[in-house]
Amino acid sequence: MRVKICGLTKPDQAVAIATMGASVLGFICVQQSPRYVSPDTIQAIVKALPPIDCFGVFADASIKQIQQTVALGQLSGVQLHGQESPDYCQQVRRVLPQVEIIKALRLRHPQDLDRLQDYTPYVDTFLLDAYHPEQLGGTGHTLDWQALQTFHPEKPWFLAGGLRPDNVAQALSILSPQGIDLSSGVEYAPGDKDLAQVAQLLATVKTITGDEPTTP
Repeated sequence: MRVKICGLTKPDQAVAIATMGASVLGFICVQQSPRYVSPDTIQAIVKALPPIDCFGVFADASIKQIQQTVALGQLSGVQLHGQESPDYCQQVRRVLPQVEIIKALRLRHPQDLDRLQDYTPYVDTFLLDAYHPEQLGGTGHTLDWQALQTFHPEKPWFLAGGLRPDNVAQALSILSPQGIDLSSGVEYAPGDKDLAQVAQLLATVKTITGDEPTTP
């Protein structure tokens, strides 16, 4: 089980969470987000980290911006959280062949899942998040877990959307994603992580899965 803690902004918190045993750290590269961090800040944080996967989260960014941020921050993954088309994902795959590509889908209706098939040839991983008309993520809203029980994509996937240390066990009793993604569920405020909550989450995941959070 991969555990991704997203929306990091503080170097000391990123180091602490990496040391605790999270699988992936996520950095928001969308300037409108309250969790936005600049490419230079990502670079400084990543340099201080032990070995760990680090993803940049983008929304309808230019290919050039993604390339530059990946190079500067030495990112191992790119999460596309906007309205990116399958053709766009193919372009990202072409210019960043060694980087994990995650396509996020903000679910408004169950039939939205049908769109994922078109992305399958060009991405490595999917991420399902709750839909909000004004926010791309970190809303604290949960998905309808029962409605996702028949969701078995060809690629690994992360479950996101309103997960917290006190409800992740329930979510994982219903669904079997390959990873979980948390942001607001382990925060005092946007970008300010509650390390005690992160520790509780990781302990809960270990209890459920019987092993440590994993990297690919």
